[in-house]
Order: sequence, then C-alpha cells, then structure tokens
Amino acid sequence: MAKRCRRLPRLRGRLRAWPDAAVWIGSVDRPRSVRLATVFGLERLCDDASVRPTVLIVDDHEAFRSSARALLEADGFEVVGESGDGGDALDAVAALRPQVVLLDIQLPGIDGFAVAAKLAEGIDPPAVVLISSRDAAAYGRRLRDTPSRGFIPKSELSGKALAALID
Repeated sequence: MAKRCRRLPRLRGRLRAWPDAAVWIGSVDRPRSVRLATVFGLERLCDDASVRPTVLIVDDHEAFRSSARALLEADGFEVVGESGDGGDALDAVAALRPQVVLLDIQLPGIDGFAVAAKLAEGIDPPAVVLISSRDAAAYGRRLRDTPSRGFIPKSELSGKALAALID
C-alpha cells in the first residue's frame, strides 16, 4: 500500500473549492516527497519512506490495545488512536483517517463485521484487518464475506503479518 503524506487530508477541503487546482506537496530539501496533487489524485501520492503507515486499534480489552500499540510501533507503524467499541471506532476513523484499522471481531455493541461493512461504504476507506482471540475457522463464511484485507489471530499479531495483508 502506498503511503500518504500527513498533509493531504488538510489540503483536500481547500482543493474542492478550485476543481482545476494543482498543488505541489513537499519541500526543496526533500525532493522525493514532492508530488503533484489534483482533486482526483489525492488518495495515495506520497511514497516517502519516512512516512509510516497509520493505524487505529479497535479492541474492547485495554491491555491488548496497549500491547498491540507497542508491538506495531516497534515494527514501524504509527498508531494514531485506539477505540474500545464499534461505535467509537466509526467516529475515530472519521476524525483520524487512518490508513489501517486493526479491528477486533468481538466488540460490545456493533461487532467487527458490521464496522468493516460500514467502513467499506465510505469514500477512500481504510484497509481493515480483522483480529480475534478465536481461530478463523470459528467465523467460517462470515469471515470470507467481509470487506477486509484479511484476518490475524491475536496470538500471531506482528508488524510483519499486518504489513503482508496491507501491501
């Protein structure tokens, strides 16, 4: 998955006012990050290696969120937020615009499958990776039919496993 420059979401609203506008993103001292952005091409323009993939962790167990944060940050991801239930996750995605949502299936209120479906309906949805303490076989067809990049058992979560599903 291509990496996004942190400045792109802020530019998006300004460019809608001028449909034919183009903006140079980057600076003279970082020529690799300079990209031409247009209204129709803002999604994934920056391939600067210094931009880390952003992640929102959604799980109802605070201890797991803390462990997952430490693990993913050590493996080069930027955790931009955490959420404890499905409703809060939808609000957090709208506010934070992460590239990846690490989403527990068993959540209070709205479950992970419903959250993944709602996220997939949006414009430029994040990559959703489902997680659970249960095995994939426990979810069967429902897991195969969900709009996600894949599934990782919590016991096997690593930056490498997550990167394999989102690249």
